[in-house]
Amino acid sequence: MINYVTAGESHGPQLTGILTGIPAGLTLDIEAINAGLAARQGGFGRGNRQQIEHDTVTVTGGLRHGVTLGSPLALTIQNRDHAHWSDIMNPTSPATPENTLRQVTRPRPGHADLVGGMKYGHRDLRNVLERSSARETAMRVAIGQVCKQLLAQLGIELVGYVQQIGSITADATEASVTVAELNDAITTNDLRITDQTKVDEIHDLITATKKAGDTLGGVIRVVATNVPAGLGSYTNWDTKLDGQLAAAVMGVNAMKGVEIGDGFAAAGSYGSQVMDEIDWHAEDGWSRLTNHLGGFEGGMTNGMPIIVKAAMKPIPTLYKPLQSVDIQTKAVQKASVERSDTTAIVPASIVVESVVAIELAKALTATFDGSNLARLQTTIQTYRDELQAY
Repeated sequence: MINYVTAGESHGPQLTGILTGIPAGLTLDIEAINAGLAARQGGFGRGNRQQIEHDTVTVTGGLRHGVTLGSPLALTIQNRDHAHWSDIMNPTSPATPENTLRQVTRPRPGHADLVGGMKYGHRDLRNVLERSSARETAMRVAIGQVCKQLLAQLGIELVGYVQQIGSITADATEASVTVAELNDAITTNDLRITDQTKVDEIHDLITATKKAGDTLGGVIRVVATNVPAGLGSYTNWDTKLDGQLAAAVMGVNAMKGVEIGDGFAAAGSYGSQVMDEIDWHAEDGWSRLTNHLGGFEGGMTNGMPIIVKAAMKPIPTLYKPLQSVDIQTKAVQKASVERSDTTAIVPASIVVESVVAIELAKALTATFDGSNLARLQTTIQTYRDELQAY
């Protein structure tokens, strides 16, 4: 089964990822991975760091002549900003007064700083914020892009986009819109929204928020199509795929809520308004007349498009900082200020898309033999034919 781990700090030399379980025989498009990394660095409201970093991935294991071997994929992304932090973030040199000048002792509300310091015993909170930074998500995007390429070879498409920024909703899609149509709509603006009439209004909101030294969150929506029914299981709580997706999405920095399908809106509806009535046609097999449940029943995919939504809180690093307390002196002071974005909802939509892709790829390789791509394609097609004939 697919699994992965990442390593590296925000201003360290590089990010590293090890991805296991990718089938042998997948031709990797490195430029497509880099395009995903570039998209993560884009979007209106980003900070100055994006002018320094130009992320590209290097594959140092598990690939030969552009084709996966079935062995672990080793990925690296260089941190170009490390050049300005090489002494402070040197992995091996002993700490000195000169290379510990930029200590952080005033934790930022809403960040991992204080609790991380308490848990791990750090007196310089830079040891916490360097790893808890959203910089790490660049590697999750690279890994997610590999998984997206695998899913595409299995006939599965997905896209993540921005549904809301601050208080402004900007989703003009209908249930029948395809992933390709969503991609076309969101790439015509720098907000990854489908409602082009809201672009100027949101630009103005972000600009005013930046001037005020504040930040914005929003809502992200991911759609995945042609996912076969039966991924996940009802037999145990930890085998439910919607639960695994929710955990992966909540594991993305700043996410504070996850919905499947209608989510919280379903709580205020009648059952007759929410349950998706079942239909069957000889040429297509089983389907649902609606998709309020977001492609899941009993923790399993039901063949309808998967709909996952995530609520992102505003970034906790404010240029007009909130009250904090210095961990050394215990004096009440303003929180530390680190370089930050006004909103990171646009790149976050790429990250959430990526972790959904990873979980779907995990589920497929956990259900079917994922040793070899051609065999996996044949097995899944046989399974699809079996479902249609059920």
